Amino acid sequence: MKPLFSFAGQGVIIDIKKEDFISIADPENWILQQKVNYASVIQTPHTPAKAEIRIMYMWPEGAERPRAAINLARLSKGKMIGVRYNKDQEWVGGSVGLFSVHP
Repeated sequence: MKPLFSFAGQGVIIDIKKEDFISIADPENWILQQKVNYASVIQTPHTPAKAEIRIMYMWPEGAERPRAAINLARLSKGKMIGVRYNKDQEWVGGSVGLFSVHP
């Protein structure tokens, strides 16, 4: 369960209970998402990490389809990908992945 205007995992409730639903005073400002369980497959010196790549697309006016504009690649060892859940971890964080664009 996630606030609509959440940043860096702020306010996200992962293991939802009935009480969590009941306690929300403004449900129109929340969304319910299915939790994705990432596999810990990236080898690091200590424990394996999870990886996520987000791609932002832009759809230029008149174009037949959207085009990849930028991406965000992140490694995590926490319960959720993001700064809040990885504060005391090593070999985690985010960057931009390089990719080639074909017309």
